[in-house]
Amino acid sequence: MNNPIKNWWRSQQFKLSLRRGDIRRSTQLLQEIQKSGARFSWLEKLFRDKLQLERYSQEYKRQTETLSKQLTEASQQKDDFILIPDEEFVKYIYKAFNLMQHDEYKLQSTGIDERIFDDFESSLVEYLKEEFSRISDKQSFVKLEDALEDINNLKIGQDPDYRFSLTPHVYFMKYFLENVYCIYLAWFLIYQDALLPSKVNILDIAAGPGTVAYGLALFLQSSSGFFHIPQMHISYYSLEKQDAFQFRGLQFWRRYIESRLTTVNAYFRFVTTDIFTWTTQSNNLPKDFFDFIVISHCFFIDKAKRVEANNTYKQIFATSLKNSGYVLLIVQDKKLFKVSDVHQVENQEEEKNVVHKFITELGLELVWYKYLTSTGSRTSLSGAEFGKFAREKLPKQLYMSPILQQYFGQKYQSCYTLDDYVILAKNHDKLQVK
Repeated sequence: MNNPIKNWWRSQQFKLSLRRGDIRRSTQLLQEIQKSGARFSWLEKLFRDKLQLERYSQEYKRQTETLSKQLTEASQQKDDFILIPDEEFVKYIYKAFNLMQHDEYKLQSTGIDERIFDDFESSLVEYLKEEFSRISDKQSFVKLEDALEDINNLKIGQDPDYRFSLTPHVYFMKYFLENVYCIYLAWFLIYQDALLPSKVNILDIAAGPGTVAYGLALFLQSSSGFFHIPQMHISYYSLEKQDAFQFRGLQFWRRYIESRLTTVNAYFRFVTTDIFTWTTQSNNLPKDFFDFIVISHCFFIDKAKRVEANNTYKQIFATSLKNSGYVLLIVQDKKLFKVSDVHQVENQEEEKNVVHKFITELGLELVWYKYLTSTGSRTSLSGAEFGKFAREKLPKQLYMSPILQQYFGQKYQSCYTLDDYVILAKNHDKLQVK
């Protein structure tokens, strides 16, 4: 058979296969006709064009699916965008706070970001003065003394009751500024390690007036002018026994934080409950939701209370922390070592053992810890030595000191001081190897 006959025969077979609906055979015959060099008939051209359109359609579909997947991944990455540490901002914080790394674990701070904290402190004092103006002097002095006597147990590592009507005000006056100062630096350390997302869900256990949220808000204010950050979204969940703490904290937040120009969107939820009556069945904490669960200074000297509280903490970690989430613990040095019944000394190995024992009792694995100190020493100075050091080296509470003198007869200038362990950990059951 010569070529014309072969071509005619293939064309007839092609028509027959089309009539039968055999697309596979028709496609095969079309390829043979094309290879032979013969011209396509109008029917063969029409089938060729049909195949090309189908190929284009399939390719378009694949590209659309790929782009859709990329957009979804990009959207997820945006939601979980991690703030990349800015070198100049990190240098600024080290300089402003006069941070000095003495060893792997000990970090001394004798400075502060005055442009942020001076404004914050003066606004807090204005708020307190307005609060006290609504109470007679005689009543306020009596109520303040009762609350002060209770809350001063913190100085000796004991557990206050926090039950008096002016306890939140005394906390604002005596401990709030220092605790915000500490939490601020804790968030900075987390940011420095590239662990702070722009969309962050925080559970604050024994939250008080929201110290953890204030520390983060002030830290983010400090970053203004150094780098552009995406729209921050903070979901803050306060778990606190005393509704008075929550109420006063939210009052001042609305007065101060929300009056500032900021890219931070903060959403608060307040649950007033006692961790000693908390149960997995009755709580409404969201599951696998929080990026950070924070416990700041809510650890107990009494062993029975401590065991009961730790069991509750472990349940919350297991149910409400994301797999990728962290637990942030802030504990005063005196309390940490008193719980372990050892004395604090300049011994890193002994200190590390105490920290590991502490987090093991909470079912956690250590990521890192820092001892934040004003003096640069793990051992306590005498009262006279510390007073001299504070007067010469530490940032002063210029606005708070006068009302402390007015209401409590305080004779010395209050300063921003640190004596806390900041511990970052992962839940043992959810620990992921990086």
